[in-house]
Amino acid sequence: MLLPYVLITADGYSPLQAGLALLPFSVAIGLGSRLMGGLTERIGPRWPLTIGPAVVAGGFAAMLLVGNGGNYWTSVLPGILLIALGMAAAVAPLTTAVLSSVDDEHTGTASGFNSAIARTGGLIATAGSGAVIAASGAALIGAFHIAALAGAALAAGAAASAFVSLGD
Repeated sequence: MLLPYVLITADGYSPLQAGLALLPFSVAIGLGSRLMGGLTERIGPRWPLTIGPAVVAGGFAAMLLVGNGGNYWTSVLPGILLIALGMAAAVAPLTTAVLSSVDDEHTGTASGFNSAIARTGGLIATAGSGAVIAASGAALIGAFHIAALAGAALAAGAAASAFVSLGD
């Protein structure tokens, strides 16, 4: 949500350009998630749920390049691709891990709980984005970079949690 706003407000993108800038995210998630579902069945969820969020953390760190006057190919796309690849690596395995952790009788509840947690995370992120959107100029870029670092830290924490808590 914040990236298109920053691209439009700080980097002079048109709304169409900002929307198109995010297109690689959807394509990479769509293609990568399909592949990761099958891989997770073969190797288990530990490594995809460790490596995926670690890659997402790197993508959020790469977002520190946004707003520094670079072009799309060197300042925006690298972070988007890393986040998308990491998310693709983690989304299907997470769903698989959640659903396989309960018996058949409780898969509906587990699926609903998984979806509710994901939506709650999105709501919290949206609510917190007001602090970034309220800023302008250099303060906007600084606030965006703080948000990117927070995302990187949370993703790194998720990777560490998966590594520690999931068995082989």
